[in-house]
Amino acid sequence: MDGMAVSLADMLEARDRRAERQQALFARHGLPLLSVTLVTPGPVKVTATSRFVMETAAGELDRLFRRTGWPVPARLPVREPTGLEALYAVDTEARVLKWAAATLEDDHPLGRLWDLDVLCPVQGGLSRSALGLAPRRCLVCGEPAHGCARSRRHPLDELLAAIEERVNAYRTR
Repeated sequence: MDGMAVSLADMLEARDRRAERQQALFARHGLPLLSVTLVTPGPVKVTATSRFVMETAAGELDRLFRRTGWPVPARLPVREPTGLEALYAVDTEARVLKWAAATLEDDHPLGRLWDLDVLCPVQGGLSRSALGLAPRRCLVCGEPAHGCARSRRHPLDELLAAIEERVNAYRTR
């Protein structure tokens, strides 16, 4: 699975499977969900770097849940060629969970490489903007990431180099 290139069709199917897992957890637990995916541009989604980034995210989330005392009745790690993911059913208010997730994304040295989405069983996905939070920033230039991604402003090798630089700086801190 490491180093295996995936297609757009593979990624769309993975998104559908993720949505099915989310619905199953909503049906079973009725709690807000934290969906963890990684920022992995390009056709190769599972690498030694992506595994390290996901392991770091899982460790930080475990610390968050211990620190807050939020019960987590379901943890579902997913490892597919389309990428590493995890789903957590968390017994807390969805907006509070989104604030905590956004804080991790913004404050942790690897947080920009994590996509921590919060889904409420009633309201659906909670956006950063709905909470008055600033948009995520581009890994390369610091501008709002959605604009760079949409326009494909930066070549893949530049994005991958920025990710490797960030991970290497974290490993050697």
